[in-house]
Amino acid sequence: MASNILEVKNLYANVDDKEILKGLDLNVKKGEVHVIMGPNGAGKSTLGNVLMGNPNYEVKKGSVKFMKEDITGEDADKIAKLGMFMTFQNPIEVPGITLSNFIRSAYQAKFGGRIRIFEFKKKLKAAMEVLSMDPEYADRDLNVGFSGGEKKKAEILQLLMLKPELAILDETDSGLDVDAVRIVSEGVNAYKKESDGALIIITHSTRILDSLDVDYTHILVDGKIVKSAGPELVSEVNENGFEAYIK
Repeated sequence: MASNILEVKNLYANVDDKEILKGLDLNVKKGEVHVIMGPNGAGKSTLGNVLMGNPNYEVKKGSVKFMKEDITGEDADKIAKLGMFMTFQNPIEVPGITLSNFIRSAYQAKFGGRIRIFEFKKKLKAAMEVLSMDPEYADRDLNVGFSGGEKKKAEILQLLMLKPELAILDETDSGLDVDAVRIVSEGVNAYKKESDGALIIITHSTRILDSLDVDYTHILVDGKIVKSAGPELVSEVNENGFEAYIK
């Protein structure tokens, strides 16, 4: 039986001295797909940021182990190098650094050493084709002038190139039209096929889940996971909402 690559135990975390996570537990094994759902303010994005080592979030109690290492309170850089990756609801623009150079630097930091430019461009081109991205975007400054859909594609492009052991997708389908959701979903599926990586998908909408095989669904309310089940829980939430879990 596969061992956990992520173990979250009794996690309490604050943002600006406000307690958001209140004793959260979560275990993820290699290759699994976990969905985190819940009402606004439940702590879904806080969970992702705490796992990823965002310094604006303070762990007050509990522990986080990733790839058998205790990463509680560690810097995001170390966590990323161990193989954790996170997309964001609103990807920031980074003038002066092209998308290609950004991904190449991240690639070399994760895998070590240098990659030949020809080999890298070949890999990048193949990944961009999966996402139907215009090759010219590789030479544009990261997210600068990108539409919302192109920003999300750029993040999934990083996912395809870096092949992390665990990817946290925070509202990746937010604000996307049907065609963009389909393309992003194809990219996520390509990542799953090309790696044994695990996924934590934080979402309000379930459109991105339509083409994914979900292993576990968790309902997060007031900083705690109040129910965990299989993919059938997604349909239950779609039909009845979160009111029963809030009560």
